[in-house]
Amino acid sequence: MNHLPPVSVLRRVARLLVLGVACGVAALAQAQGRYPERPVKVVVALPAGGSVDAVARLVSQKLADDLGQPFVVDNKAGASGQIGMPQVARAAPDGYTLAVSPASFLTTNKSIFKSLPYDPEADFAPVAKLVNQSMVLVVRDKSRLGTLTEVLSAARANPGKLTYASSGDGSPQHLAGLLFESRAKVKLLHVPYKGGAPAITDLMAGTVDMVFAPLPEALPHIKAGKLHPVGVLSEKRSPILPDVPTLREGGVDGLVLSAWIGVLAPARTPPAIVERLNKAVRAVLTGDARAKLVDLGMEPALDDPKSLKQTISDDIRIHAELVRAAGLVPQ
Repeated sequence: MNHLPPVSVLRRVARLLVLGVACGVAALAQAQGRYPERPVKVVVALPAGGSVDAVARLVSQKLADDLGQPFVVDNKAGASGQIGMPQVARAAPDGYTLAVSPASFLTTNKSIFKSLPYDPEADFAPVAKLVNQSMVLVVRDKSRLGTLTEVLSAARANPGKLTYASSGDGSPQHLAGLLFESRAKVKLLHVPYKGGAPAITDLMAGTVDMVFAPLPEALPHIKAGKLHPVGVLSEKRSPILPDVPTLREGGVDGLVLSAWIGVLAPARTPPAIVERLNKAVRAVLTGDARAKLVDLGMEPALDDPKSLKQTISDDIRIHAELVRAAGLVPQ
């Protein structure tokens, strides 16, 4: 006996299903069109006070002004990003949890650690690169290591004794130290901290000998006369520090490194929300915040999500080669 419903009933059910799906899609599109409707959390996996935190707070304030909702910075420091970054990776992909991250948490970490509690490429939706930062080798003011020649002499006289601080394993400071060891053929002692600010603080206190610092973290202390710049890790001298030589000028070639900062959302965040955020970020970086970032020693960047995704992929490969060349064994 045939118990199937009449064709007319099936057609009616099909129409209702199609209507339901259409309404759902329309509701989702409408919700995305209104984004954001509530405060947005911006996770920084580093302590307050460093350059990443400074950029996150400046950009968050400008985004709040532009988009009409608070963008609240939440510092989740420790373990070279392995506390804060997984929180963003596991968050709902709705645009209400973002990460402002240094490049190292997305690139170098893949080579420094045997395993990570997040996948830098699969777990995030890149939104935009915010800034590029030059790196500078700094020592305490009136240090015995005032020139690159003095740094090299001290390192060669006491292999493994000269200390450099960083914001953690795999950080730009750490990678710069590895590059320095490789290019200058010296051995240093790495002292990791939970962020750039405490590393700089201990340098000024004399606890460590030097830091390969992102320029924005060191610049205020250089201007105040508390830190002395030995050299910049760039092709050319920085227009911000025109009297400071490059390390290449000091006799160590191949020491070119910059540290970028980007903003990311959890993977599977709707493209419309990612695009809205990217557009808002670009407006911030071309607005009055631009002059402030330049004053801090940063170069505002204007990347789209696709370009940042490619940068992350390329840097993972390049940094892996550098780490292998330095002979560093993943932890």
